[in-house]
Amino acid sequence: MHQTIPDFSRFRHSDLDFAYFDVGPRDAAPVLLIHGFASSALVNWVHPGWVQTLLKAGRRVIAIDNRGHGASAKPHDPAAYHPTLMADDSAALLDHLEIPEADVMGYSMGARISSFLALNHPERVRSLVWGGLGYGLVEGVGDWDPIAEALLAPSLDDVTHERGRMFRAFADKTGSDRVALAACISSNRVLVTEAEVARLLQPVLIAVGAKDDIAGDPHRLASLLPDGRAIDIPGRDHMLAVGDRVFKQAALDFYQDLDR
Repeated sequence: MHQTIPDFSRFRHSDLDFAYFDVGPRDAAPVLLIHGFASSALVNWVHPGWVQTLLKAGRRVIAIDNRGHGASAKPHDPAAYHPTLMADDSAALLDHLEIPEADVMGYSMGARISSFLALNHPERVRSLVWGGLGYGLVEGVGDWDPIAEALLAPSLDDVTHERGRMFRAFADKTGSDRVALAACISSNRVLVTEAEVARLLQPVLIAVGAKDDIAGDPHRLASLLPDGRAIDIPGRDHMLAVGDRVFKQAALDFYQDLDR
């Protein structure tokens, strides 16, 4: 399906320039989309059809290119990528657009960033949709040092680690700044405690592919939340779950319930 590419705008925060898009009716309920590691607003949300799906549902759709990704600034200092700083970028975008509160959807790293957004700026987040991240939010999602090494290797041919090859190939395909991504992955793996998860009072939907070997158990994470629910996306792994129709329909039903 052909996807219309939104026009990107720019704003400045924390001495960095950020790219974002903002489409749909100004008076519609806003959804802020936060993409995953090594991805971008285009790759994570436009190409899989999320923007079109949400616009058809009558939403205002906003998406940011996280620092280190897409058309946003790409610092090479690992200290720039703590998820609190990245969550503050999204809060600053809401400030820039004069949006007091939004539904927030994040995929994988974007889900982790959105959890810090909800913890540190709870008044800005009406609800959360977490895709591609379950109990890994709390216990971690495995050893990512080989991914950083894969990103910094001279070429894909030099990478033998299976997950490292997957992310290196993805980074090469998207023309990413691999040094920035390696810095990001070395600093962004900050865990959220079970007690912190329990502080999130917003309604939360968690959607994870049934074949996802990265995210962790979504149902275990949902059980920690005061208002959490989880779904399995049949037959999908971490990379393929993002655009799945089951995930999209669950999110639409979730938003419909919120609006009742």
